[in-house]
Amino acid sequence: MTPRHLPLHDGWTLVADGPAPIGLPTGGVPATVPGCVHTDLLAAGLIDDPYLDDNEKRLGWIGRTDWTYSTAFDWTADAHEFTDLCFDGLDTVATVLLNGTEVGSTANQHRSYRFPVRPLLREGPNTLVVRFTAPYTYAEALRDKLGDLPGAYTEPYPFIRKMACNFGWDWGPTLVTSGIWRPVALESWTGPRIAGVKVLADLDAAGVPRLAVTVDIERAGPGPVPGSVEVAGACAAFTASQDEPRVVVTLSVPEAEVWWPHSHGEQPLYDVTVKLGEHGTWAGRTGFRGVALERDAFRVSVNDEPVFVRGVNWIPDDCFPARITRQRISDRLDQAVAMGVNLIRVWGGGLYESDDFYELCDEKGLLVWQDFPFACSAYPEEQPLYDEVAAEVRENLVRLAPHPSLVLWCGNNENLEGHADWGWQEELEGRTWGHGYYHELLPALCAETDPSRPYWPGSPYSGSPELPPNDPALGTVHLWEVWNRVDYRHYADTAHRFVAEFGFQGPPAYATLRRAVSGPLGLGAPLIAHHQKAQDGDAKLLRGLGDHLPQPASFDDWHWFTQLNQARAVAFGIRHFRSHSPYCMGAIVWQLNDCWPVVSWAAVDGDGRRKPLWYALRKVYADRLMAVRDGALHLVNDSARLWEGTLRLTRRSLDGAVLAEETVAVGTAARGVTRVPLPPSVAEPGDSTREVLVAELGELRTVEFYEEDTRLALPPALYHATVTQGDEPGNGYRVTVTARTLLRDLALFPDRLDPAAEVDDMLVTLLPGESAVFHVTGAVLKDPEALGSRPVLRCVNDTVDG
Repeated sequence: MTPRHLPLHDGWTLVADGPAPIGLPTGGVPATVPGCVHTDLLAAGLIDDPYLDDNEKRLGWIGRTDWTYSTAFDWTADAHEFTDLCFDGLDTVATVLLNGTEVGSTANQHRSYRFPVRPLLREGPNTLVVRFTAPYTYAEALRDKLGDLPGAYTEPYPFIRKMACNFGWDWGPTLVTSGIWRPVALESWTGPRIAGVKVLADLDAAGVPRLAVTVDIERAGPGPVPGSVEVAGACAAFTASQDEPRVVVTLSVPEAEVWWPHSHGEQPLYDVTVKLGEHGTWAGRTGFRGVALERDAFRVSVNDEPVFVRGVNWIPDDCFPARITRQRISDRLDQAVAMGVNLIRVWGGGLYESDDFYELCDEKGLLVWQDFPFACSAYPEEQPLYDEVAAEVRENLVRLAPHPSLVLWCGNNENLEGHADWGWQEELEGRTWGHGYYHELLPALCAETDPSRPYWPGSPYSGSPELPPNDPALGTVHLWEVWNRVDYRHYADTAHRFVAEFGFQGPPAYATLRRAVSGPLGLGAPLIAHHQKAQDGDAKLLRGLGDHLPQPASFDDWHWFTQLNQARAVAFGIRHFRSHSPYCMGAIVWQLNDCWPVVSWAAVDGDGRRKPLWYALRKVYADRLMAVRDGALHLVNDSARLWEGTLRLTRRSLDGAVLAEETVAVGTAARGVTRVPLPPSVAEPGDSTREVLVAELGELRTVEFYEEDTRLALPPALYHATVTQGDEPGNGYRVTVTARTLLRDLALFPDRLDPAAEVDDMLVTLLPGESAVFHVTGAVLKDPEALGSRPVLRCVNDTVDG
């Protein structure tokens, strides 16, 4: 008999269990499920938007308040034997009551719950109540019992299995949520039932796709149970005997094509169907690929081909995850693909993401590195946390197993480094801190449940607990001296094996900041400062300009120079890392996205707008790249084709005159790097402040200055800009800029005229006489001519006086 599924998403009401500093109606407020308390109060008009101004500061009470969700629903008896109440996600500490009877309790946001309830159901009206204990109440009580632990933040997030960054981070607000954050339903069934399906798709020793399916069966009576597994034209039947709660089926799938990251090939995906007689069907989708990790070098291979990882770190895209739609995830991942990214690291202070996220990564050919949810703190291993961790890990290993995009499980973010290098050991005094998770429990569960993927205990990590975690010659490193203490040129001091975190801050787009801050946009404005969460962040932004760019005299210059400096810093690092391939085999930028409007390390801001960093990443994450390092030009070819031609090197004066020229016939193998020594005639300028090196190979060009901008004799910016409408109404604008002098890092910011406007390119350097065309889309502008002048059109030398 087919199971019956009844969603329970309607008619919910939210009430506070205790005093609240706002006027909550006596009968509560309507609640959206899935959702959370903050979004319900916001929808009811009872709180101000926590993302705007400094409203966040007045909402801390929500995370310290108990809340109750309740609904009534009609139920009609059916012919099934059993009915379960199924919660896909509860955030976080909850007691569930059906018709006044407690059916279960929860204490983990990262897992689902299933409670048998059929004897409690009534024909007709029924009531369902979920009472949430305040997260702070639970976490602080457990902290008091076990003793405080060292970490990067004073918040009690290690003492509750909940999204850590909910408690605030150096880019995120403190908005501690409660709520029914994923779907809830009643499921009626008659045994046997498909209780779970694990799908592992990889390649056998001969490279032939194979599928291993584990089917968990819940029974209600005796007798064998027939079933089948089908994928890509291959089918296998099975029979589960009376004593078998689990059946494993392995089948060869020779007709299937292999799955690749988009940087290396196509992404064929195949439907998988598991049938259990007449008792139910499980349907999913997978792709076939092999994945391996060379541990010392930290080199990821897919289908036996090493992959240089061009990555970005991912944080939850909203502090309130129930608001994140599949389309929003798709848009964000499209932004990653468009800038050449081939791997997303799901960071350990967030979540196991939604099914939509991994399905979309499968479709778009984005590899996924998944951290387990531990970040920047010592974590207790005592009960009840230990068993909760084990339960969530088992569930998510199975849930995510079908996805070919998922290629690595990682134990934690920065906790191994914290224990080794941040002074934790003395403070711990021998207490547990997570070692048993990262080196015992998690690898054991991965080996048992998902042996098809490598496990890595944490990042940074050098491959052994006895080694320094941030050893550049082994494993993964996080590079945070740059940004925190030293100039970004220090990226070039060392060759690293794999850089899993590094980055530099910059403000969000002007339109994003303008929406978030109602007051004046000026240097030192308090409301802007509230949207800077990093310690000493604003001072680091200015110090980071160093001798690269002038100190800003106005808000507009601050916004432009700090955004540009972010883009340059990260691009400088990536050129260095990629030029060392194959010794270095990966760079993962911190970070792709933001969860709210904030000054941060993101390439795409909290409103989804692309910052200058995004455009810089698109250039340095392209398949082909030219990087000047150590007296040579490095030709980086991460495509599947030979890159060859005549390399033209010219040393020019800033007015464009050619002072020296060299040509070299070059060829770079697929997935290779060629070092081309720079001839002295172009390597050594006559006057470093007034000259520039230009390298051209085919359609690719790079312009390298011999000095930092503050020492260059940059001319005042002179140019001619024309703005024309697209061929059809509403088809945007073409902005053609013709340089009369050298223009350094030409950029266009149309969102200053209309928040919906976007531009296709940015950070273009023009020599005198050259032109660039920018395409602006997304808006119809009242004054299109404003696209051709400051503060919309910017370059470095537009601040130089004539």
